[in-house]
Amino acid sequence: MIKEFNAIYVIWLRELIRYWRSRIRAVSGIMMPLLWLVVLGSGLSSSLKFSPQGSSSGAGLDYLSFIFPGVMAMTILFPSVFSALTIVYDREFGFFKEIFVAPISRTSIVIGKTLGGATTTTFQASLLFALAPFIGIHVPLLTVGIMIPAIFLIAFGFSAFGVLVAARMKSTESFPMVMQFMVMPMFFLAGAMFPLRGAPPWMNALAKFDPLTYGVDLLRSIYFKGLGVDLPFGITVFGRTLTPLLDVVILCGIVVVLMFFSVKLFGKTE
Repeated sequence: MIKEFNAIYVIWLRELIRYWRSRIRAVSGIMMPLLWLVVLGSGLSSSLKFSPQGSSSGAGLDYLSFIFPGVMAMTILFPSVFSALTIVYDREFGFFKEIFVAPISRTSIVIGKTLGGATTTTFQASLLFALAPFIGIHVPLLTVGIMIPAIFLIAFGFSAFGVLVAARMKSTESFPMVMQFMVMPMFFLAGAMFPLRGAPPWMNALAKFDPLTYGVDLLRSIYFKGLGVDLPFGITVFGRTLTPLLDVVILCGIVVVLMFFSVKLFGKTE
C-alpha cells in the first residue's frame, strides 16, 4: 500500500515539476479566458443585464459577472483534458515502458496522472481570482475559498476524461484534434456563455448529458450566492432545479465512472 502511495506521489510530483518548468503554459492558459472576459464580457455587459427574475433588463447583474463562472469552467476544461497529452508524449518517447515494468499498479499511474492534471489546472484557474478585480469582477474571499474545492473536483473529472482518451492514443498529432472535437461542443452546450433556460429544447436536452453543464451550474451557484444574488438560471432535471449539493453528487458520480473506465482502458495499454 505504501508503495502505491509513493508511486502516486512521484507521478503527481512529476506533473507539477513539468508544469512549473513550462511557465509559458500557465501564461498562455490564462490569456484566452481573459480575452473572453475583457472583450466579450466587457463589450456586451453594457447592453445586456440580468435581473433577479432571470430576464434581460436595464438593471441587475451585468453580463460580465454572469459569464465569469462560465469562463472559469473554460479555464478548467481545456488544461484538464490537455494535461493528459503528457501520456502520449511519454508513450512516444519510451518513458512509459519504464513505468509499466515498475512493480506498481496501473490504477496508481492513472490516479497520479489525474491528480497531477487536476492540481496544475486548479492553480491555473485560481489565477483568475487574482486578476478578476482588474477587469471589474468582485469575488468575495469566502466565495473563493468555496469555489477552489469545486474547481478541483471539476478539474479532477476532466483530467480523468483526458486520461481515458489518451490511454489509446498513439501519436501527439491525433490527440489534440480528437480532444478539440470533443471539448468544444462540451463548452458551448454547458451554458457557460448563456442561460440554458432560454435555449432551444434540443440544446437543453443535450446539455443534460454534458458533464461540464453541472460544473458550470455549481460554479455559478456558488458565485451568485456569494454575491447575494439568486438567479433562476439553474439546471432543471425532471422538473427540479439542481442545488449545489446535487451538482456535487452528480460530478462525483461522473468522476467515479470516468476513473473506472480510465483504469480499465489503461490496464489494456501495452
